[in-house]
Amino acid sequence: QVQLVESGGGSVEPGGSLRLSCVASGGIGVTYCMAWFRQALGKEREWLGSLNWMGRSTVADSVKGRFTIPQDSAKNTLVLQMNRLESEDTAIYYCARGAFQRPCPTPPTDYNFWGQGTQVTVSS
Repeated sequence: QVQLVESGGGSVEPGGSLRLSCVASGGIGVTYCMAWFRQALGKEREWLGSLNWMGRSTVADSVKGRFTIPQDSAKNTLVLQMNRLESEDTAIYYCARGAFQRPCPTPPTDYNFWGQGTQVTVSS
C-alpha cells in the first residue's frame, strides 16, 4: 500500500515562503499522478497542482506565479514551493496519489491515496 507523509508546514509571515515535501513509500506504481491539495477551515478541498510519472507538472491558475512544483524533485518525493504567501493561504496541505490520466485530474475523488496533511499558517 502507498504511504504518503507530508512535511515542511509551519507558521510564516505574509510575504514569506515555505517548501513542502511529500515522501512516498510502499510502491507507487509504474504510472501515476500525484497532486497537492489544500483545505481551509470551512471550505472544500482545493486542487493546487499535479505531477505525473514523466515529470510533467501543472499548477492551478489561482496560485500560478507564487506556487511551483519543482522539476528536479526525486520520483518518490513531491515538492510544493510556496512564495509570497498570503493569509488566505492558511490551510491544511495534503499530497495525494492516483492512477495516471492525461492530464492529471483535479477532483479529489480521482485520488485514492492521501497523506495526513501539514498545517500552513500565514499571519503577522
